[in-house]
Amino acid sequence: MFDDPQSPAWTPLLEAAWRARSNAYAPYSHFQVGAALLTASHGIVGGCNVENAAYPVTLCAERGALSAAVAAGLQPGDLVAAVVVTDSPKLTPPCGACRQALAEFAEGLPVLLANRNTRMLHRLEDLLPHSFTGRNLQ
Repeated sequence: MFDDPQSPAWTPLLEAAWRARSNAYAPYSHFQVGAALLTASHGIVGGCNVENAAYPVTLCAERGALSAAVAAGLQPGDLVAAVVVTDSPKLTPPCGACRQALAEFAEGLPVLLANRNTRMLHRLEDLLPHSFTGRNLQ
């Protein structure tokens, strides 16, 4: 279902990500990002980037969505798919910190990157090979 970037199964996630993006707070970079996560219980959780004048405090859309999903009860293994959208001409993958945060919940996660014209599908383990997770602490 989430193996084809053009599959209609992505539509609700894309819509949620674009809605979240419209709420992004990006007064410094003017680079608005939206993300949406699909959980095993079929819930869709959106997130947007929230910038701050103290740049390290800025929150990425993906981690914003992840935080909201955890607050709603998300557990490791419950993530089914993720979408990241921007208006940038080049597709924008999650940053390293977001990749690491997502890997805690689903290493094999399909991640769809999209803008207004293009879509590209990746697997999280390809975006973050050899991730550090709880299995490394055992």
